[in-house]
Amino acid sequence: METKNIVLVGVGGQGTILAAKLLTIGLMEAGYDVKMSEIHGMSQRGGSVSSLVRYGDDVQSPVIEIGSADIVVAFEKMEALRSLEYLKPSGKIIVNDTEIYPLSVIIGANTYPEGIIEEIASKANYRVMSATKMAEALGNAKVMNVILLGSVVKAMGLTDIDWEKIIRGNIKEQFVDLNIKALNAGMDAV
Repeated sequence: METKNIVLVGVGGQGTILAAKLLTIGLMEAGYDVKMSEIHGMSQRGGSVSSLVRYGDDVQSPVIEIGSADIVVAFEKMEALRSLEYLKPSGKIIVNDTEIYPLSVIIGANTYPEGIIEEIASKANYRVMSATKMAEALGNAKVMNVILLGSVVKAMGLTDIDWEKIIRGNIKEQFVDLNIKALNAGMDAV
């Protein structure tokens, strides 16, 4: 199998890394060779976070080069715009329709860009999801990351993996059922 490349991007605290770890565990349990790397840019302070996941028969490196991602999943709109360069021409980007203002915008030194979705639409095959609102409807905004994980699972054709087992084995017991609902909501939304 040809190596597949997935980029997950967000802001510190959104659960980007947990989603990437669940994805990696599921892919490994399905028998794929998997490599994952993380980039934490001031993530504790709301900075950019990205996780790169590569899987296939024989993956040599965790690095995803510019223009080679099959799918980019953006947990926040501005991060979607920043990560567009990773997408290959036939790739897809899933964008959570959420804005998180960086410190420079909060203190008035910069403004949050307008027209992000329109710019993405002019450059890529895209899908906008209201994953944060979907998570709030399930009762906890924090499961937005697992909703987006579900969207990746469906978009990449990975529904035959036992994701419920992965969640049960890696999420605190009191949050398992909620996360399973979130995963299914994400798969249903794609």
